[in-house]
Amino acid sequence: MPMRSVDVERVRALPLFRTASARTFDNLIAGGFLQKFPAGTTLLMEGDPVDFLYVLIEGLAELQGTWNDKETTLAVLRPVSTFILAAVVLDADALMTARTIERSDILMISGEAVRRAMKEDAAFAVAVAEELSGCYRGLVRTVKNQKLRGASERLANYLLAEQVSQDRGPSLVLPHEKRVLASLLGMTPENLSRAFANLADYGVVVSGPEVTILRPTVLERLAKPDRLIDSHLQPSAARAGMADRECRASAAGTIAALN
Repeated sequence: MPMRSVDVERVRALPLFRTASARTFDNLIAGGFLQKFPAGTTLLMEGDPVDFLYVLIEGLAELQGTWNDKETTLAVLRPVSTFILAAVVLDADALMTARTIERSDILMISGEAVRRAMKEDAAFAVAVAEELSGCYRGLVRTVKNQKLRGASERLANYLLAEQVSQDRGPSLVLPHEKRVLASLLGMTPENLSRAFANLADYGVVVSGPEVTILRPTVLERLAKPDRLIDSHLQPSAARAGMADRECRASAAGTIAALN
């Protein structure tokens, strides 16, 4: 399926490809192919060899991990984003299963072409290193968040960060169903329900997917946000420069690259 010029421009604007030479970028795109996948399509199975770098152009994709008959959602990806970069660089097997959540347009770029481009184009190689380094920093933030904070503190910080991101005043809309949100925050669904119940005392009102923070100062006292964990606390200028390089400091971006 041929790519529209607008989609090519969106891919080109990604930090991973932005500084690559025109020849490198053209070769990567020319060797790739764009496909439409229906919802529920398995793109890649955990443990499979990784032959492609995936670029989600439209739709939603979910990354999952399994062990001992247990399954968890590790990331939910939105356009435009790449995933499985580390496995492509190392020519290694996938650590997660990737599935589409809704009908999705995905560009698949040959992993061999990516590795060859890294050897031939220094600027592209540096961009790959910056992408993975930024995602490593994002991973450190995620690990600190999960190991140093209790469930209610994690949820409180998540809600405060979403409030900043969505810029809807005191209200925000949960971007994922609660089962998925629990996995992303390192909780069981039962622990998430208890955390929401605990936050009612701090002015958090939940109505379906909509959450209203009535007492933000009180919630912040519980959350104790920290700029060395929560990237949305960076000054606006620094945040603009760091956002791409730290995978927008999201667990989704971090896990998508470091796989």
